[in-house]
This record gives sequence, C-alpha cells and structure tokens, in this order.
Amino acid sequence: MKRSAEIEALEARLGHRFGRPELLRRALTHSSMSGPGREDNQRLEFLGDRVLGLVMAEALLSEDRKATEGQLAPRYNALVRKEACAEVAREVDLGAALKLGRSEMMSGGRRKMALLGDAMEAVIAAVYLDAGFETAREMILRLWGNRVAQVEADARDAKTALQEWAQARGMAPPAYVEIERSGPDHAPVFTIEARLESGETARATAGAKRKAEQQAATALLEKVSDGG
Repeated sequence: MKRSAEIEALEARLGHRFGRPELLRRALTHSSMSGPGREDNQRLEFLGDRVLGLVMAEALLSEDRKATEGQLAPRYNALVRKEACAEVAREVDLGAALKLGRSEMMSGGRRKMALLGDAMEAVIAAVYLDAGFETAREMILRLWGNRVAQVEADARDAKTALQEWAQARGMAPPAYVEIERSGPDHAPVFTIEARLESGETARATAGAKRKAEQQAATALLEKVSDGG
C-alpha cells in the first residue's frame, strides 16, 4: 500500500517505519470516519492501552527497585492516563494526521485531549502488531522521555493536599483560574493561577491544563507552608 507524504512524515516523528502502513491508517481513523471498508481505531486503542501499561509498569520497577506497590500505583497512573498520552500525541503532532468526520473536525477534534489520548494508544497498538513488543517498548520509552524519571513529582496529588490544607483552616476549596492560553492549537500552553480564600496565589505554566493546575497547587502549598 502506497504511503502518503503525511504518513511518512508521521512515521519519521514516531521513529518507526511500518511494514504494514494500513495499521497506522487504522490507528488514525476516528469512529466519526468509520464505515463500510474503513475500520476505526477503537479496537487498537483497547490493545494499545494494555501495551502501554505493561511497558510503564516494567519501566517503573526498573527505575525504582525499592518502591512499594503503594508508591508505584500513583506514578503508573500519571504515566498512562489520557492526559499523558495526549501530551505525547501533541509532541509528535498526531492531531494533524487524524482522520475525522466533518462534525468532529468542525468541533476541534484534532485538539481534544480524549481523542488524542485514544489515538496515541491506538498508534502504540499498531506498532506492536506491525513489529512486536520490543519495538513498541522502545518507541514508548523514547516518546515518554524523562517522564518516567520525573513521574514522582507529577504523581503527587497537590490539588487534594491543598484542598485539605484549606479545609483544615476553615477555608473554601482553592480555585483554579486559566490566566492565559498560548501556543499553536495542536500544542497549547496553559498558565493557571491557584487561589486561596485568604488571598494567597501561585501560578504555573504547562502543556496540559491538569498539569498546570497541579504545579500551581504545588507552588501554593510550598508558599503557604513556608509562611507558617
């Protein structure tokens, strides 16, 4: 099957040239574009989620050989959740290659977190089926990069800790306000401000809104803790 320039460009960004490029095409096909003779990516997404999970569980055990199951679980969740998959998808510009129905395209489907996360999982499955587990594992670890080493900080639920801190002092739950959104549509950057009822604030900037909120909560926790 002949490759389009779009598929070749994505293969280069993924670091894998498919022996069966039809697998990649299926991984990029959203259900809004499925129909007779055109399979969508939902079954691949199901498989890719499991492949990603095994790779990340193995990587975490190797990264920290003394961690308990209770320590590993939140780190694992941070690495495999849809937000993390969507973040990686944005970095390889997966959205530009997605096959979407008109309604999904008009509603900004190429930028939707859930849709990008699902497609990233489907691509992982496509690589697994095309070239085996080791090739899929190598691609996943390369694309996830230093997230595995840094995941402990990302896995701390700072928003919950800040809310508990506020409630213990009789305050309303913290508020999170989007101050700015910048960058291209396929790779937005969010600046979020965490605010306490008492007036203290802290800001953080990240490529995913949830991550910016967590980082802002962490910064605010540090600020109020230092203040006594």
